[in-house]
Amino acid sequence: MTRPRSSIINASATDAQRADTVVVLDFETTGLSPTRGDRAIEIGAVKLVNGLAVDRFQELMHPGRRISSFIEDYTGISNAMLQSARPCGDVMNDFADFIAGTQLVAHNTSFDRRFLEAELALIGRGCSESYSCTMLTSRRLFPELRSHKLSALVDYHQIPHTGVFHRALADAEMTSLLWLTQLRVLERDYQLASPSFALMQRLTTLSKAKVPDYLKAAAAYLS
Repeated sequence: MTRPRSSIINASATDAQRADTVVVLDFETTGLSPTRGDRAIEIGAVKLVNGLAVDRFQELMHPGRRISSFIEDYTGISNAMLQSARPCGDVMNDFADFIAGTQLVAHNTSFDRRFLEAELALIGRGCSESYSCTMLTSRRLFPELRSHKLSALVDYHQIPHTGVFHRALADAEMTSLLWLTQLRVLERDYQLASPSFALMQRLTTLSKAKVPDYLKAAAAYLS
């Protein structure tokens, strides 16, 4: 099936629009929802330029109250560790500068996006960056997999890791490697080298049945 030219026009990319030029981020938090008063307690991020890690950002942040024993056990971040951490607003102000003008990737992006936008709103800063998601991408490229959790995908793709999960920088590192692996899958299986970030965003909105035809059409358009 051939798709209209307009539906794949954003498959090509300038250097700044390349899917391998992004900031991959991960939050650890006090709970599941900022609308219920939950706050960030750690941010980790890896900046990729043309597929290479060129910078990193990691910092604990004090949420203004004690965290629960469940969160301490889940993340390995203790109240004692947070005692000397800077307030959320100070850390997030620096992080907003770090991501300014970039494209953002996370695993289960809807979760991290909610916390990013909520924390930035509290300090009067917005976030106009574009987002994509390794979990949604995996569901389109590998619909047969039983689990699309980060740890399961790291094992499936045999991505090297330290065994540390639920710490922000460690998860961001693994997510960045997963993202690059997904881009290599597109090149290997669909001959789509250096796809645009817009194409990756579009991919996550498609039904699973439409993905192969869309990627073949994008590859044909770029050839």
